[in-house]
Amino acid sequence: MTDMLAKRIQPMVFQARRLYVELMFQVMGRALQAVSEVDEKVQNEARALPDGFLFEMMVMPDGSKLIVEHTGQGRFRYHGDKAPRPIDLSIQFKHIAHAFLVLSFQEKTSVAFANDRMLVDGDISYAVRMTRVLNRLESFILPKMVAERAVKEYPADLHLPEKLISAARIYLKVATNFVETVRA
Repeated sequence: MTDMLAKRIQPMVFQARRLYVELMFQVMGRALQAVSEVDEKVQNEARALPDGFLFEMMVMPDGSKLIVEHTGQGRFRYHGDKAPRPIDLSIQFKHIAHAFLVLSFQEKTSVAFANDRMLVDGDISYAVRMTRVLNRLESFILPKMVAERAVKEYPADLHLPEKLISAARIYLKVATNFVETVRA
């Protein structure tokens, strides 16, 4: 009886994980755009990327994805899951379960790399830079206790007032972007 129940539940669990990862990629893409508009440290990291640089994070082989472009001056623009031209850097999860572990903050990105759950296609120095941007974003938008589990090192200089103000600005921009997308 339990084997039969497990066989019926397993596809639902897979579907729920897929939907969660898809939603998280949409939120993260919009949040990357937003954090690049409000945080000087993110802008400084992004300025080292070439203008027009396209970053993709995806689930292999052709699952959910997010695509952002460095438009210059440290700013990102979210493109959804459609790239206007070839991708410069792709970080790929080997399986939906691996993406779920990282995007549900059960496993740090660095641990996922170490456990061979992800691939990098592109310049490693750009991947390190984008990982720092993602870690900074997560430090702002996640509660400290969750962020400390999600990022390699929580910023020692990120204090509650700055965190709350920046998080509020990021979430407002993300919500505005979702509304604008729905209207379009």
